Amino acid sequence: MTEHTHHHDHDPSESECADFLERIVYFLDNELDEADCAVVRMHLDTCNPCLEKYDLQRTVKSIVARSCSESAPEDLRARVMMRVREVQIRISET
Repeated sequence: MTEHTHHHDHDPSESECADFLERIVYFLDNELDEADCAVVRMHLDTCNPCLEKYDLQRTVKSIVARSCSESAPEDLRARVMMRVREVQIRISET
């Protein structure tokens, strides 16, 4: 394991955290190279506020992914389509 250059008694500045919060999105989507991933992991190990935001984003991403794989029940789909048609008719009558 590489030696950390980031001191545990150093509180990251807001601008450092803002940079990492932006990178966390890419980190979650596996869009960073290994060197950048290591830097983000090191920051998350030393910055509890960023770790909490990371956990929240990871949870939201997981819920959205799960929700997108589910289909709406057929009766709900039918009711929504009927309502859309009613609105379309009202719009075309004006």
